[in-house]
Amino acid sequence: MDYFPLFFNLKGQDCLVVGAGEIAARKIELLTRAGAKITVIAREISAVVAAMQTSHSLVIQQTSFAPIDLKQFRLIISATDNIETNKLVAKTATEQRIPVNVVDNPGLSSFIFPAIVDRSPIIIAVSSGGAAPVLARLLRAKIESVIPPAYGRLASLAEKFRDRVKQHIKIAPQRRIFWENVFQGNIAEQVFSDNQQAAEQLLNQTLNDYDGTVNNGEVYLIGAGPGAADLLTFRALRLLQQADVIVYDRLVSPEIIDLARRDAEKIYVGKQRQHHALPQVSINQLLADLAKAGKRVARLKGGDPFIFGRGGEEIETLMAQGIHFQVVPGITAASGCASYAGIPLTHRDHAQSCVFVTGHLKDDCVNLNWTQLALPNQTVVIYMGLIGLEQICQSLIAHGSAKDLPIALIQQGTTDNQKVITGTLETLPALVADQTIKAPTLIIIGTVVSLHDKLKWFGEAD
Repeated sequence: MDYFPLFFNLKGQDCLVVGAGEIAARKIELLTRAGAKITVIAREISAVVAAMQTSHSLVIQQTSFAPIDLKQFRLIISATDNIETNKLVAKTATEQRIPVNVVDNPGLSSFIFPAIVDRSPIIIAVSSGGAAPVLARLLRAKIESVIPPAYGRLASLAEKFRDRVKQHIKIAPQRRIFWENVFQGNIAEQVFSDNQQAAEQLLNQTLNDYDGTVNNGEVYLIGAGPGAADLLTFRALRLLQQADVIVYDRLVSPEIIDLARRDAEKIYVGKQRQHHALPQVSINQLLADLAKAGKRVARLKGGDPFIFGRGGEEIETLMAQGIHFQVVPGITAASGCASYAGIPLTHRDHAQSCVFVTGHLKDDCVNLNWTQLALPNQTVVIYMGLIGLEQICQSLIAHGSAKDLPIALIQQGTTDNQKVITGTLETLPALVADQTIKAPTLIIIGTVVSLHDKLKWFGEAD
């Protein structure tokens, strides 16, 4: 984080703008909207700033800047085209520990102006740290398009009822759930439809009907996808951000965990070969116990929870104990990694079927139906097969697969660390042995792998 984002309360505060051109006028406009009392110092006053003197109650001093001018101000902006003046303003402000911004010069500034989305009292600020202000403005435009002005009215409604709700609902987590229901339900829809009176009446009724009963908890079984955070579904993101507790696996990326609420409790239950943070039966019961305590639990699983994710076992426990749950499918590793590697899992010239299996070792052996897997005109996808790769290749050859059948191993597919190693059943084990491979990995076998060089589109790690 190059800059720490803060919001200043400038209502009634004395602020100084050095300079009186068009850029200074834009900064004056922003400060005025924040309620600041503004003094302008400049030798030349542009017509646009002069016109603001009455409408914005400006104090204008038509003179050169001097260090003595800074003693009374809460915040300072230097918007001149004179570098020496800008340096003097910055130096003097820094010595007096007054926040200063020199327009278009982050090196002289102690703070920078973001691109602002104003839905007062909701304010959204977007900043590139001065690196790409045009990009920040483009991002602001995208945010503007998806957050209508009515959100400001919704926030004002919440402000009006905030103290009463706090007095009526004493338990903070229950109060948060109450507001989430308000912001995502019919009350919000009334505000968005400009029916403010109806919204207030409905909120009053909802609050009067609230009996203090502790809500039953719920579990969201969420497929976190193959790795990239932007492959989450909209529903997955929404439920993740409203959960009180996040229970997550080893294959869930830190970028996805960061999308959760900052105050959510995070519990790691990941499994590695020969090391499980928590046995599966204990994970099942943990989810149930958290829900019984009234928590909303996001159970994050890499890929899809119903494809080698043991999601079925977990919801069996929840159903047996009468706990409400939702299942949110995710992009499974097979489809995600194959797509990012440019390897279609089916293709009319290569494969008319696709088989998913796990290559997990049991008693140091990979026990699979090799006769079925060695059939032609299909694609075989093997999860967790890195350790048993050599045995997998040998077994397929022994059951009739050609030695030169294409095979690919994909490391951390869909992420910046993706690496694809291709070869044949005969050559791939040696190729992989010569490289450092980082889990998770996926193995794809079949003639579709021959399309990788032609169809690959996603950049790979060195």
